Amino acid sequence: MSDIIANSPTDISQLWIKDTGHRAALLSEARRQFDFFATSVDPAGGFHTLDFSGAPIPGQLRELHSVTRMVHSFALAQMLGQDGATDIVDHGLRYLRSHHNDAVHGGYFWGVAGRAPADDRKLAYGHTFVLLAAASALQAGHPNAEALLEETWILMEEKFWEDEHGLFADEWNRDWTPFSNYRGMNANMHSVESLLTAYEATGRGAFLDRAGRILDFFVARIAPQEGWRMPEHYDSNWQIDRSYSGNPMFRPAGTTPGHSFELGRLLLQHWDLSGRPESAAPEHARRLIEQALRDAWNCDLGGFAYTLGDGGKVAIADRYWWPVTEAIGAMAALLKLEGRAEDEEWYRRLWTFADAHLIDHGRGGWYPELDDQNHPISRQFPGKPDIYHSVQAALFPLTPGLSRHAADLKRLDPVTGELN
Repeated sequence: MSDIIANSPTDISQLWIKDTGHRAALLSEARRQFDFFATSVDPAGGFHTLDFSGAPIPGQLRELHSVTRMVHSFALAQMLGQDGATDIVDHGLRYLRSHHNDAVHGGYFWGVAGRAPADDRKLAYGHTFVLLAAASALQAGHPNAEALLEETWILMEEKFWEDEHGLFADEWNRDWTPFSNYRGMNANMHSVESLLTAYEATGRGAFLDRAGRILDFFVARIAPQEGWRMPEHYDSNWQIDRSYSGNPMFRPAGTTPGHSFELGRLLLQHWDLSGRPESAAPEHARRLIEQALRDAWNCDLGGFAYTLGDGGKVAIADRYWWPVTEAIGAMAALLKLEGRAEDEEWYRRLWTFADAHLIDHGRGGWYPELDDQNHPISRQFPGKPDIYHSVQAALFPLTPGLSRHAADLKRLDPVTGELN
């Protein structure tokens, strides 16, 4: 049993997110993750994918979302005062410019091998993480972040934004000619994340407005019609494409409960940044989150099924780490909002499961996937693929509000996790 569980109260009336022992243990877990993933820095540029022991895995494609998530995560570390974080943020931003940036057509390649593009598609999913990295680096004080944020936003508006729908298109060829008619929820959901972070970094209302339009489409229009389960795939007219099945990790068929946790938390963040107006946002966020909990939790083994099919039936039962981390963030948000006993029970259940089966207490980081005996495996992911999901699970509960997490990280005591 780790300090996350051992140092947390057993009395259900005491919220773990307000307990000094639990908070100190969360901060310690975040720092262990930063220490583990700091070794992924490649002196030649970019970041290695690490195996379970923390050794580099050779020959891995350097994907845009991976480097940008590292920048974002270590910008959070910088705001916590983590040693070496500033250099890692700078290292990642320089690699974006030197390797992923397309000097001919503009924008950023999805995948790089060595110094050459190995996958030269221009994806909204990747570009919105560039915006997130820039916004977080700006909050951390990087001198080049503001310019990167501005140019990325201009490009996203010009190349991806569809104003008639209030949503982002998904993908183009290298020269910005059409690649497909596919439209997707995932890229737009993460765009809400990057837009809200950009708003917190700059105060520019356009970012909050765009995020609100995306949320309105998915949460106010689509979710109520679909039993509060979020279809992932759409055609060019933003009609649900129920027959679509693409990349088994990024675009599996059906619905992905883990995304409902993220979307619910982001809806509360937007509502909070908007001044907490009289609206259905808190109710809608709760419905999204609670439906995913009911549908996807494996009552025998713990963890969440990856995808659902018709009527919420489990389609892909594989259990990954990231839905658990996102559910922790979602439950922390609901606890901050209302502090219900049932939310506390879920929060404890999730951390207890993660502590027992996902966290590598000996070496650091989280295992990405479990077999049917709850043993770590690497079927879908090589090694420990990133820090982004798991470190935010440790950090989100430490901040007091539903928004402006980065600013609050700067106020945390570096040892206890208490607010100064």
